Amino acid sequence: MNNWYEIKDIDSIDSPALVIYKERVEENICVLLSMIDDPKRLRPHVKTHKSKEVSLMMLEAGIHKFKCATIAEAEMLAMAGAPDVLLAYQPFGPKLQRFISLVKKYPSTTFSCLVDNLVSATNMAEAAVDNKIVIPVYIDINLGMNRTGIVPDENAIELYESCNSLKGIQPVGLHVYDGHLRSPDYEQRTKDSNTAFLQVEEMKKTLVEKGFGEPIIIAGGSPTFPIHAKRKDVECSPGTFIFWDKGYQTACPEQPFVTAALVISRIISLPGRNTLCLDLGHKAIASENELGKRVYFLNAPALQLIGHSEEHLVAEAPEGHNYKPGDVLYGLPYHICPTCALYERALVVENNEVTDEWKIIARDRKITI
Repeated sequence: MNNWYEIKDIDSIDSPALVIYKERVEENICVLLSMIDDPKRLRPHVKTHKSKEVSLMMLEAGIHKFKCATIAEAEMLAMAGAPDVLLAYQPFGPKLQRFISLVKKYPSTTFSCLVDNLVSATNMAEAAVDNKIVIPVYIDINLGMNRTGIVPDENAIELYESCNSLKGIQPVGLHVYDGHLRSPDYEQRTKDSNTAFLQVEEMKKTLVEKGFGEPIIIAGGSPTFPIHAKRKDVECSPGTFIFWDKGYQTACPEQPFVTAALVISRIISLPGRNTLCLDLGHKAIASENELGKRVYFLNAPALQLIGHSEEHLVAEAPEGHNYKPGDVLYGLPYHICPTCALYERALVVENNEVTDEWKIIARDRKITI
């Protein structure tokens, strides 16, 4: 094989398909561990892979804390035997009841979740008391993402104090997601992160002065992981590192992760002299980005994407090309996380051959709960 991604038995793979290169996943886990002083400070997000098998790989590597976004992802982690799982979401209504069911069904896993307002905190506390459990909660801090969370000021301190006075929940720390800090200049990104994090350090200091135990701080995602990894006593939550993708490969060249998951596509038609149609529609590749930033074909980098619909991707090839129907293209997604969620299963490649098939079990909204 001339290229790392080429699959010897490619003719046995129907397309579109998601393929995971296991050796490269193992390499990314090793790189992750090398970038931090203590694996106890790692809390990877599983939203990227949504796979029990990948979770087990991290557990076997000594990573025991995890973060997730859905009840299904939380249950997947519990099924894998993860001892510490943070649902990085504020459960309410039916989701809260499902969360409580998780806590009761998997007693060997410690589950926690987020809260950013007193209404939700009170509702959660009452439900926990009714079920005779205590839920650890992290105050969700807004440093400018402006999606969820509370600004780390006196109102956040008051919320922490109020949560501490409620039976059924116990504030244990702060959750700080700074996904909006993604300057392509690493030095500028570092400066932005350090400036924003000063507010978190001030809140932590105030809480300790008020007599609370030192709060656990869970901070960052992929772009700021190397920055938070250098802070003392901060847990880090990268997620995309496990497979990496074209988006972060371009935006974060300072991080040495390797791309470890691709989509397999085939040319199905040549409707014009230089026009190709592929079987990689919206249902097979994440499509939230503009057309030119959805997929990059490793073995056809000159293709220009010109149209996209549910089942088809149309591209323009350069003059003099020799593409033909049936040709296989290896696509590197710009955004691997929602791409994985489009597939029920992934083919596992080792030594350039398909050796296994893994269910993307947590792509479903429900596993058993």
